[in-house]
Amino acid sequence: MSLDFSISDVIPAPPRAIYAAWLDSESHAAMTGGQPATCSAAVGGAFTVWNGYITGKNLALDPGKRIVQSWRTTKFTAADPDSEIEVLFEPVASGTLVTVNHRHVPDGHTSYRDGGWQRSYFEPMKAYFAARP
Repeated sequence: MSLDFSISDVIPAPPRAIYAAWLDSESHAAMTGGQPATCSAAVGGAFTVWNGYITGKNLALDPGKRIVQSWRTTKFTAADPDSEIEVLFEPVASGTLVTVNHRHVPDGHTSYRDGGWQRSYFEPMKAYFAARP
């Protein structure tokens, strides 16, 4: 059985800025702490982030509002199907409420839910966007 979960945090930037950074190689790397990234802003486009640790493809894009991607890490076995993330961007007074709905995570891979997204994405994103004019 796979794991499905959601995690949210407020990032101090407008939705379109975060959306654009997520899909841009240089910006994605910068907002996640400098790990190399190769991204695509096209449906069907492949991405590799966190220096090759995470790979996948863009499944659906709704500019400034929603990104859906297939998603897997080097810790998934060859028998594990890709998981899927849906990233939602909702404007709030202090920036954007970013929600990651992560579905079909293989059994035993609870670290993504238990601090992985917060530590590897939300915390560095807050610092990155807080430092931008």
